[in-house]
Amino acid sequence: MDQQRAIAESVKNSIIGTVRGTGEIVNAVTETVSDSLSTALRGAGDVGQALTGAVSDVACGVIQGTSEAGGDLGAAAKGAVIGTLRGAKEAGGAAIDTVGTTVEHLVKTTAQVGGDIGDAARQAVEGTVLGAKGVGINALEAAGAAAGAAVKAAAQAGADVGLAAKSAVDGAISAAKDLGVDASEAGAAAAVGALKAAGQIGAEAFEQVTRAATGVISGVKVVAREPLRKG
Repeated sequence: MDQQRAIAESVKNSIIGTVRGTGEIVNAVTETVSDSLSTALRGAGDVGQALTGAVSDVACGVIQGTSEAGGDLGAAAKGAVIGTLRGAKEAGGAAIDTVGTTVEHLVKTTAQVGGDIGDAARQAVEGTVLGAKGVGINALEAAGAAAGAAVKAAAQAGADVGLAAKSAVDGAISAAKDLGVDASEAGAAAAVGALKAAGQIGAEAFEQVTRAATGVISGVKVVAREPLRKG
């Protein structure tokens, strides 16, 4: 636990220095997070277990550092997810398993520091899809996991789950357009992930997310294609 806190503090201080020095966030956070995770996990006996703890602390450190430096929290969230996926792959861990934990802590910590959770959710999911493509994992599966985590984090923070869900779907669509892949599929995958998470929270959350995360978003018709149940 002490080592994990040390990692978080190191990441936080590094981000503060970088943002204040250059103002560039996405690439700086990506590199800092990737390097920090690779270093922390090198030689770990159980990479999977070590990875889970490390990514949550790193995510918190990223948002706290960016907040203290007055930087763009959404851009930091985007860079953090990309960096986590790269770092996990380099350390030999299952990158897809890091997505939910990372996004959940990014969005929740953004709420705690008074940031815009909608922007954090949107850019975190956008980073997830872009990062997944970069490390060779299923981008649609990653989008669903990230969107679900954003909704879960919003609920834990007492924030608007509908806003988190719609923003997450928007992020998946944006990334898909950047990559030249089917934006409707990406949006649908994110919507399904958001709805699954909302269903576990309760009927009211499910209805809010259904209204917010389906329909036309960013010019793309989003339809959740899997059977969904409340509760």
